[in-house]
Amino acid sequence: MFGISDYGAFVVAVIVFLAIPGPGNLALVTSTSKGGIRGGLAATLGCISGDQVLLWAAVAGVAGLLAANPAVFHAVQWLGAAYLAWLGLKMLRAKPGAAPVLQIQPRQYFRQTLAITLLNPKAIVFYMAFFPLFIDPARHQGLRTFGVMALTIAALTFLYGLGATLLTHFLAERVRANPRIAARLEKLAGVFLLGFGIKLALGR
Repeated sequence: MFGISDYGAFVVAVIVFLAIPGPGNLALVTSTSKGGIRGGLAATLGCISGDQVLLWAAVAGVAGLLAANPAVFHAVQWLGAAYLAWLGLKMLRAKPGAAPVLQIQPRQYFRQTLAITLLNPKAIVFYMAFFPLFIDPARHQGLRTFGVMALTIAALTFLYGLGATLLTHFLAERVRANPRIAARLEKLAGVFLLGFGIKLALGR
């Protein structure tokens, strides 16, 4: 199908990749808990936009450039690590009643999640290694094949984000009734973001 050797397996692999806990998922959940469904959908669009930039950068060979220039790769990696750690520390240091680290305005959720996605250079390398697994060299149709793969990833990410947003919003309504639980969850989110930043910095 369009040069994809096993489209069904490709879809399953993308869904598994989306479900893996990471900064993007955490940003999506946090955005929904703070900004409701609009915040969650804005964060979802941020993830989709960032992923599209990274996967087309991978197709264009940026992964090879990063691999050939370790200094560039590590510079971007450290930038992403610092950004995640900064967000995590802000959440940990936030006082009760203070303005939320992730603002409620949907446009800020979009930019926040877009930045988190783009500042993960490993994603480019992942896409560079991921695509060849599902490409049939004999039937490959160039950009058309990559276009179908990109659209599939975007559609699945939207559906996944919509489901996660609705579920998080449903649970958040109950959490908001207890401010103490909400504060603890924000601290927990800060710990996870800080941990993701350290993990990215260590290259693991």
